[in-house]
Amino acid sequence: MEYNNSYKIKSMADWFKKKKGMYPFISQRFDNLQVECSNILKTEVADQSEFPYAAEIISEELTVPWAIDITKDGRIFVTERIGNIRLIHKDNKGAETIYTFTAPFTAQGEGGLLGLVLDPEFDNNGYFYVMYTFQAEDKFYNRVVRMHYEEGITREDSILLDNIPGGRGHNGGRIKIGPDNLLYITTGDGDVPESAQNPELLSGKILRINLDGSIPVDNPFPGSPVYALGLRNPQGLAWSEEGVLYASVHGNWGRDKINIIVPGGNYGWPLTDAEEDLSEQGFQSSVISSETETWAPSGITFIEEGPLKGRLLVSALRGMEVLEMLLSPDGKQVVQVIPRLQNQYGRLREAFSAADGSVYITTSNRDGREQPREGDDKIIRLVPINEE
Repeated sequence: MEYNNSYKIKSMADWFKKKKGMYPFISQRFDNLQVECSNILKTEVADQSEFPYAAEIISEELTVPWAIDITKDGRIFVTERIGNIRLIHKDNKGAETIYTFTAPFTAQGEGGLLGLVLDPEFDNNGYFYVMYTFQAEDKFYNRVVRMHYEEGITREDSILLDNIPGGRGHNGGRIKIGPDNLLYITTGDGDVPESAQNPELLSGKILRINLDGSIPVDNPFPGSPVYALGLRNPQGLAWSEEGVLYASVHGNWGRDKINIIVPGGNYGWPLTDAEEDLSEQGFQSSVISSETETWAPSGITFIEEGPLKGRLLVSALRGMEVLEMLLSPDGKQVVQVIPRLQNQYGRLREAFSAADGSVYITTSNRDGREQPREGDDKIIRLVPINEE
């Protein structure tokens, strides 16, 4: 469907219809408004043309594969939330465990081994980066570490960022290296909503550090890794071809968002996450909000090659689909959303674009919120049909 004001009108009307016994007058007013806008509402039906990708299973029998990255020679590094780093060699569907985290590491609730990204010079230095949850006494924290892999031996090299407030939920967890060669990290509010507005705390933020853990001199808050704040639970990061940073964010009772992340930007949580209030209160507006629907968006990626080049793909956990998003020419608004792979694979966590134009997604059906299917969890490769 197209997500515009007409979608918001229909969502509100549908909600009030369900509550008709409680709000009969308001419900009737929205019924009338929906009729008045019927010509607009016809645009909700999205183009359901054939998805120009063929799916193939790359690996299965995994446990909540959270993030992947791919070497230049085609090896796939993947994190399992239970604490394993797995390596899938090219043309081999077996996933070798190359490292397992132990205490104080913990994988309770939504915490565990989360994001992963390879160093741009991985082939030469063997470095890659991960984010994981650990427990100290009765509190949960997250940390970002640099790992080293060489000749089949994996070790923790150094802690880059430590004691990020976490929780059983809302840990964020995505880490990516940007076009500026800096490390970007998403953190959730750790189930403490007010922390997202505190610039002294690292929860509920987008963080930005150098690859050695030091603070970039041009960060918006001098001496701090905080790059943006006021975010409930961001789980995806991606840059457009123009170098604009986008993030996916889990909202409260729906209101999931895709945001453009700007240095020092404040995205409102928990003071508000209502789209109509954000700009009025001086916060950053989103490029799209799910309003009353829940997507639970996680990994996002811009398609770099192939028939959908330039489109944004969003893996949805609760939505159990990939959302294909077409942005406006200036990139500040989503003008069309096409749901893809609906309910075919269950909950979807990662979205990763490879250099050859294929897209990798992972399932998350063993995270306790869905009945696992045969072979779960899986890594799925979407191959452009016209390039097979």
